[in-house]
Amino acid sequence: MDIDWVQQLAEQADWHWRVQLRPRLDGLTDDEYFWEPVGGCWNVRRRGQGAAPISAGSGDFTIDFAWPQPEPPPLTTISWRLAHVIVGCLVMRTASHFGGPPADYDTFPYAGTADAALGQLDEAYGNWLDGVRGLGADGLARPCGPAEGPFADAPMAALVLHINREVIHHGAEISLLRDLYQQRAN
Repeated sequence: MDIDWVQQLAEQADWHWRVQLRPRLDGLTDDEYFWEPVGGCWNVRRRGQGAAPISAGSGDFTIDFAWPQPEPPPLTTISWRLAHVIVGCLVMRTASHFGGPPADYDTFPYAGTADAALGQLDEAYGNWLDGVRGLGADGLARPCGPAEGPFADAPMAALVLHINREVIHHGAEISLLRDLYQQRAN
């Protein structure tokens, strides 16, 4: 039996996206997007209002950050987690492996509204998935290369699996934060 591994890896991510994650993001409000369930959260904030040692970003909004990350790390908001998925998981990897425009945490224009963030997410996810679908068997087997640092020699299939896990993992966290927001005491 021949197995189309590109299709299997793409479908793993896309089924979760279509059936679970993306529908759970419908109706996300700006209040939810920026909601801080506890004090000291890392968030996406208007430039100059950052609460962390580093505020990264090129536009009117920046993401809270620190390096090295404190132990334990602060709780992160929906906006922060979406930004991480958009930039760290999808946009940077699409740039490195599929010819997308260069991007990193310092130069990315973070969204100041939930709708804008969902637009960024949809575009970033679509570009990543298109890139994965275009890999072919040889593309899955090739090494990731220097963009992946210590994982440069790992096959692209390992990176695709990692990004699938990241999107599923952080998507579940975002979904839980939405549930908590809906159940909060007003």
